[in-house]
Parts: sequence; C-alpha cells; structure tokens
Amino acid sequence: MSARPAFAGTTVIAGIGHTEYSKDSGRSELQLAAEAARAAIADAGLTPADVDGLVTFTQDANDELLLMRALGIPEVRFLSRTPNGGAGAYGTIQHAAAAVAAGAAETVLVYRAFNERSGRRFGQPNQRVTPPGWNWYLPFGLDTPAKTYALAFQRYMHRYGLTNEDFGRYSVVARRHAATNPDAWFFGRPITLAEHQESRWIVEPILRLLDCCQESDGGVALIVTRSERAHDLPHPGVTIAAASVDHLVEGSVMHNYYHHDLAEFPEAAALGRRLYDQAGLTAADVDAAMLYENFSPVVFLQLEAFGFCGPGEARDFIADGHIDLDGSLPVNTHGGLLGEAYIHGVNNVLEAVRQLRGTAANQLADPERILVAGGSSGLILEAVR
Repeated sequence: MSARPAFAGTTVIAGIGHTEYSKDSGRSELQLAAEAARAAIADAGLTPADVDGLVTFTQDANDELLLMRALGIPEVRFLSRTPNGGAGAYGTIQHAAAAVAAGAAETVLVYRAFNERSGRRFGQPNQRVTPPGWNWYLPFGLDTPAKTYALAFQRYMHRYGLTNEDFGRYSVVARRHAATNPDAWFFGRPITLAEHQESRWIVEPILRLLDCCQESDGGVALIVTRSERAHDLPHPGVTIAAASVDHLVEGSVMHNYYHHDLAEFPEAAALGRRLYDQAGLTAADVDAAMLYENFSPVVFLQLEAFGFCGPGEARDFIADGHIDLDGSLPVNTHGGLLGEAYIHGVNNVLEAVRQLRGTAANQLADPERILVAGGSSGLILEAVR
C-alpha cells in the first residue's frame, strides 16, 4: 500500500461556478474564464483577494496574469498547468490540492474556458504544429480524435462482440439525464435508441454522431482550500479523498497503442487502484461516477477498468439499468459531455460537487462518495457529514 498523500482528506472543493453552455458565446475566452471564476469565488463566500493560486490546462489559452487582472487578484504565489486535455483534466485538482496541503497556496482557483465550437474546433483535422508523437498517426489519416480513439474501440467491439447499437445505449442514458438538467445544452431533448441508430456515421462501424461529445463554448471554475477553513464558508466543503494521474510507458494522450490488448484500459485500471488505495475504499463503496466521455465507448472501458463490472460486462451493466439515476451506479447524472457540455470534463467535477452538496438537478438520495475520472486522471470526492 502506498503512502496516503497529504492532501487526501485535508483539502476540499469549497466553491464552483460556470457560464452558460452554448455553441457561440459571443465573447472572448478570457471573459468566459473570468465569469466562471467570479462565480466560483462568490459561491465559496470569498473575494478575489483570497485567491493565491491558479491551475489550468496547458491547452487553455487564458494567460494567468491577464486573468488575475480581470478578476482583481492582487497576488498569486502558485501557478500550475496539466497536460493532455481530458486525460489530464482531474490532475488540475490534484495540483491544486497538493499546493494547498504543502502550504504553497491557501486558496487555489482551477479554471478551464474556451470557445471550442465557435473558435478552434478539436473535432476537426488538426491544423496546429503537433508533437513528434503524432507522426505515428497523421501520415495514416488519423487526424481527428474520433479516428484515433476508434482504433481501441474497434478492438473492444471485436473482442466482446459489440455493435454500435450497444454503444448507443449509453448515449440514450446520457441524453435522458441531460433532458432534466436545465444547465445542459440538450435540456428537454432526450433521444431514443432508434434515433441514435439513425444519426450519421463519423467512423463506420464504430462511432455515430450521437456517440460523440459536444463541441461547446463556456467556462467552468472551482475553488480548492483546506478542510478546516471550509467550516466558515457558505457551503459544506466537498472533501478530496483521493486524486491521481496515472500514465503508463509508451502511452499517447489517453490510450496506448503498444499494450498487448487494446480491449483493456490499463491506465484507468492503474488509476482506479491508486484512488481506492488513497481513499481506503473499493469500487463497491462508490455511490456514483462522473466519467469523461469524449466518445460513448470509453464509458464501457472505464466501467470495467474501475472494477464496477468485469471485462466485457459493461454492455449488460448499462442495458440492465445500473447507470440510470435509480441504478446501482448512476453515471453522469447531468448528462455528461454528450448531454450537458464539453468543457474538457471539468464540468463533471462540478456535478459531483452538486450531488454531494444535495443541490443537483437530478439529485441522488444522499450520495457519500463519487468517482470522477477520465482514464488517466481522477478523483474520489466525499460529502462532509
């Protein structure tokens, strides 16, 4: 058993905030970041002067010093960024919590904001200068996330005899949850499995349009601070019981094409073991899961890797209703990235906090522990009782 990190159980998420989720925000990404940050700071009952640390993604275009000026933060003594987009999304919380536990900062603002639909679109062929590792993919036409991820998904389909219709069962659940979440882009717009099967192919025979996450404009933010400080704040703090980032040798972003079996997700399995170890829990102790899903099949791989069902059993686990709001493991109760919005998965953390506070649109009955994960990075959050 590894040593429990100093931040586990001693740090909390004390405030959350977000903008509306849209397809054309009509304002700059810096303004979106500032709006979400101000909302999170206010939700925590703090002022910008209380913030002394900032954490975001390497991919975020918002300069920390400009955001400080926009918010009126007088001084920051800790700055950090995490790589790899969605695969590193929850590493931002690990960075913030570690800084607070180490005394490097007292109150850390985590933010992610972009015009991902009206601006540069991740889902389109990549026009940027890419790292050398992409030379393994681009010459073969793998120039979009859907094409790249589909390689692993196709192996999983082959191994366990799945079809695209099986993946669609998750999409239907995500949209059903979004349909009753007023913040979701697809509020009031559930889909049927037949409608999923009628949507156009993106990567045949693996991914249809309704298997793919949204492209969204918006911003999200949250505040991390010490547990004892949260007692004086407006909302009960949500405890960070565990947080980790786990990458394996020769990996690439989220998946690894050098593993002996692409039908498995060993990065997520390693992450799960570490999170459960830190929190002193097992998969059976988790009440709900907010799983990063840029594409519906990755939910199947994560359900199995995190131990909620056995290899090849996610199809039946989903079909039998286990991930529904009244199931044994509700998943993405806000609609996830398919139904609510794609803000690089950080909006999943906000939903976990709402659930543990008891303020979610699709509120569960007294959840105590929620896993938030994106393959290679994740958290276990606990309610303060």
